[in-house]
Amino acid sequence: MSKPISDNELIQLAALSDKPSWARAPTYLRLSGPGWLQGAMTLGGGSAITSLTIGAVYGYELLWVQPLAMLIGCIMLFALSHQTLSTGASPFAAMRDHLHPSLAWLWAIAALASSIIWGFSHYPLSAGMLEEVIAVSTGFSLQQKEGASREAFLFFLAVLVWMLCAYTAWHYGAGGRAVKIFETAIKYLSAMIVVAFLWVVINASASGQVNWSAVAAGYIPSSLPSDAAGVTTVMAALGTAVGINMTFVYGYTLLDRGWGREHRVLSRWDIVMGLVIPYILVTGLISIAAAGAFYGSDMSIQGKLSPAQAGAMFAEAGMGPVTGRLIFALGILGMAIGSLVMHMLCCGAAAGAMFNWEPHTRNYRLALLLPTPAVLGVFLWSSMGAYVILPTSAICGFLLPIAYLGWLFLNNNRAYLGDDCPSGGKRLLFNAAMLLCIVTVLASVSYSTAVAMDWI
Repeated sequence: MSKPISDNELIQLAALSDKPSWARAPTYLRLSGPGWLQGAMTLGGGSAITSLTIGAVYGYELLWVQPLAMLIGCIMLFALSHQTLSTGASPFAAMRDHLHPSLAWLWAIAALASSIIWGFSHYPLSAGMLEEVIAVSTGFSLQQKEGASREAFLFFLAVLVWMLCAYTAWHYGAGGRAVKIFETAIKYLSAMIVVAFLWVVINASASGQVNWSAVAAGYIPSSLPSDAAGVTTVMAALGTAVGINMTFVYGYTLLDRGWGREHRVLSRWDIVMGLVIPYILVTGLISIAAAGAFYGSDMSIQGKLSPAQAGAMFAEAGMGPVTGRLIFALGILGMAIGSLVMHMLCCGAAAGAMFNWEPHTRNYRLALLLPTPAVLGVFLWSSMGAYVILPTSAICGFLLPIAYLGWLFLNNNRAYLGDDCPSGGKRLLFNAAMLLCIVTVLASVSYSTAVAMDWI
């Protein structure tokens, strides 16, 4: 059930239509919401680990990858918001009724699959970070042990994380003090690691360890990795910036908020302020900090950077080894748990759309638990290298063209959009941008496949 929009809000939006951008900003920031939810979803463990890998392994060379991935996702979300707010129809229903039911189902199944797939890396990541917190706080550790005892311990920690996520997702949208406390804690944990990385960058810059001209050059695409690990990292960036499960959830958050055609301009501001700017800022800080701390070192970093090693960059910035390890572990843990909750909610939204299940009904809530088998990821990746998240993020990147092609067709479907269908130069420009995004994603998928198969 969508929230009713007050007449006062509609009056405010109408009054802003003729004002310059700077005059709209305060009101738009106050009324925004769905974009920030997307930001909380994408700034999870996948984005953090991908950013660390980009900086630690490739220095400043691949700083352009994540902003490009976000730009692609942003253009597509603009198309989705325009379509959804112009018609008031759910994205799944629109794709089913105006394109083909099989395409809509394929999109929903892909969103479900990606949410489950990501869990297989996020649960080991969460368990590993929780293990690190326990080790630093209490001295109890099985990190140096191999075999059944450590795997059982990690599985126990993963189950604890799952219980917290399941409780939150089960009660999400229904209110409750516990859920509010959870949301606040996740925000503070995520903000903590962002501030910590900002401090690392400032400290490194003051000591001359950051080459800002190289940083600027790194945001200009100039090369592509030719090795499998590098290609996987690029695909992970594409998969974690705006994942296909995010594309599914976004339209439903717009409708749940009660937004309509009067909110179309606001929705674009909302995406830029709540998603694009925070994502580019946070991922950039993490990559620059990791580049200064680890790039060019003789450590074997790819897939093996431990929480203790990552925490060392905070220690060098004056935070101390214990504090640094705790900040890193708690921050990544908070970001990962936030993503896991959103993955569950995506499963509920996708299943609800396919089978017409209302939120908070029994079937809908059972659908929230579809990612549960992902806790077994601790047995599949028992070494607990944080970067096990990279291959799963790359797999999810392969699923993006499904949604992107659907929105391109819908954006040109006059039977669906009517007078809101773009026309003239605007239509040409937007179609060109969407086609460029689709070609870029398909090219990256093809290139990564060729590298993985040793064709090039």
